[in-house]
Amino acid sequence: MSQLLLNLRNLACGYQNQRVVQDLNLHLNAGDIGCLLGSSGCGKTTTLRAIAGFEPIHAGEITLAGDVISRPGWTLAPEKRRIGMVFQDYALFPHLSVADNIAFGIRQHPRLDQVIGELLELVNLGALGKRYPHELSGGQQQRVALARALAPEPQLLLLDEPFSNLDGELRRRLSHEVRDILKARGTSAILVTHDQE
Repeated sequence: MSQLLLNLRNLACGYQNQRVVQDLNLHLNAGDIGCLLGSSGCGKTTTLRAIAGFEPIHAGEITLAGDVISRPGWTLAPEKRRIGMVFQDYALFPHLSVADNIAFGIRQHPRLDQVIGELLELVNLGALGKRYPHELSGGQQQRVALARALAPEPQLLLLDEPFSNLDGELRRRLSHEVRDILKARGTSAILVTHDQE
């Protein structure tokens, strides 16, 4: 039986006096991929941002691998959570090459070049490490964002509408590729989407 990795218990969060999420309970086991599916404005991204530590919570508790990472009045800093994130717009650094974007969070890694090479191969961009984001297609930029998020080997990966900027066929193909990559690495993940496909 898989071990519980992420636990949201009676979570409430929102902005100012408006609660966007109320009494949410969610459990994700290690190695599983979960999905938050819903229409725009229902609180999917707010929940993801609370898990990442970007937003405080108003009620409830978030635990990761048994450790409390958020409760009302206290939030563990995002950089201390071992959580990776792929943003909707990919958030690549335009002045950095593909390889340097991937290396951003692991610059002190003793096998930096090897890790970058492995990640480039994993996302099928082996020959593009010296290119810059503006020289890539949307699908390629998405793969770079995924590789950068996987580089520090997070316990949990959060993906916020990662395929919404892509056309239908590419979106379907890339979603299957990303799922296969996450499963092959045993990476736990939560995907936020409004697309029921």
